[in-house]
Amino acid sequence: MARRALTTAAAAFATAAALLLTACGGGDDSSSDDIKGADSESSSPSASASSAAPGVKRPEITIPSSFQLTFQSWTSSDPGEQAVLDDAKEEIRAGYAAIIENDPDSEAVAFYDTVGVRGQTKQWIKTYTDKNLTVIGKLPAFAPKVTVAKTGKGASLSYCTDETEAKTKNRKTSKVEGNPAGTNPYVRYSVSLAKNGQGVWQNASVHSERGACSK
Repeated sequence: MARRALTTAAAAFATAAALLLTACGGGDDSSSDDIKGADSESSSPSASASSAAPGVKRPEITIPSSFQLTFQSWTSSDPGEQAVLDDAKEEIRAGYAAIIENDPDSEAVAFYDTVGVRGQTKQWIKTYTDKNLTVIGKLPAFAPKVTVAKTGKGASLSYCTDETEAKTKNRKTSKVEGNPAGTNPYVRYSVSLAKNGQGVWQNASVHSERGACSK
């Protein structure tokens, strides 16, 4: 259920025992599995409003109650940091919504990813859809830390996820699987983001490390 850099993510997701639920991105990755989520607002069927580029029409993102993707403490008193958190959260939601909707070509994913990582995100989504898998259960994302560059054009974000109750379900057989026994459920993500011409913060790279977080 993890999301990682595409080069290693494909191999990890191909492993039958591995449960991978994370959003994907560009760059290298040091772990094999990850998941995201943790805030009640993420369960909402519509896209949450972002404090960044408020005049931009954003895609509506629907996630059913069968997958409780939540975001704990994704708030900041700094408007610039909050804008990054808002858009990063929507990118995560877009990726999982694409898996659930069986839509590797999701327009919402394209909206929140830079051109350079869209192909990688698509391949990550296809590691589920090509196997008739969807995601169910609970995936909290917590402990976000964001830094905005002085130029205001770039930002970095790290956060953790807990895959303990996240699972995959086969659309044809209804078989449900979780991570293999003994797998550390906590994954740390490191994301770089870039602000596009519309003022939207887009994912430019994603790296993950299993076991680097605790709750």
